[in-house]
Formats: sequence, structure tokens, C-alpha cells
Amino acid sequence: QVQLVESGGGLVQFGGSLRLSCVASGILIHPFTINWYRQGPGKERELVASITNSGRTNYADSVKGRFAISRDNAKDTVFLQMNNLVPEDTAQYLCNLRYTWGQGTQVTVSS
Repeated sequence: QVQLVESGGGLVQFGGSLRLSCVASGILIHPFTINWYRQGPGKERELVASITNSGRTNYADSVKGRFAISRDNAKDTVFLQMNNLVPEDTAQYLCNLRYTWGQGTQVTVSS
């Protein structure tokens, strides 16, 4: 059974940083694109960042230049480094691999 477990969320002040992790089990991630989504209060789920099996990355316009996605295939782990956080980044952040979703990790940015 494939599982994704996110961690690293928390409460951070305006301008702060957090590093999220997504650890996969039951699958080797190296052939797959991995996505980070987020869903803020009262908002639709949106794609934040993606990384392909070759390491090509893609970002939502709202996070370009502030967030960086990376992967460690040897550890079946994907990371999301988030810098210069703003209150609008407050959301549940979820990891996605094909049809599998993690339970999410909450990020709250105070103003």
C-alpha cells in the first residue's frame, strides 16, 4: 500500500521559513512526478509546486522565487523549502503522487 506522510508544518511569523517533507512508503518514487498542493481556509485546492522524475520543477506564480521543491530518491522523500512566507501562504499542504495523497501538514503564517 502506497502512503505519503508530510511533516514540517507549523506556526511561523511573516517573512519566516519552513521546510516541508513528504516521505513515501510502499513505492519507489524515482519514476514519478511529485506534487505539492495546498488548500487554504475557504479556498480551492491549488497546485503549488511539482518535480518530475528528471528533476524539472514547476511553480505556481504566487510562490515563484520563494519556494523550492527538491527530491531525494534514495530516501523516497520530497521537500518543499518555503522562504519569505506571508499570511496568504497559510494552508494545509498536501503531497501527491499519481492518485495517492498524504494527510497534509498545516502551515500558519502570522502577520
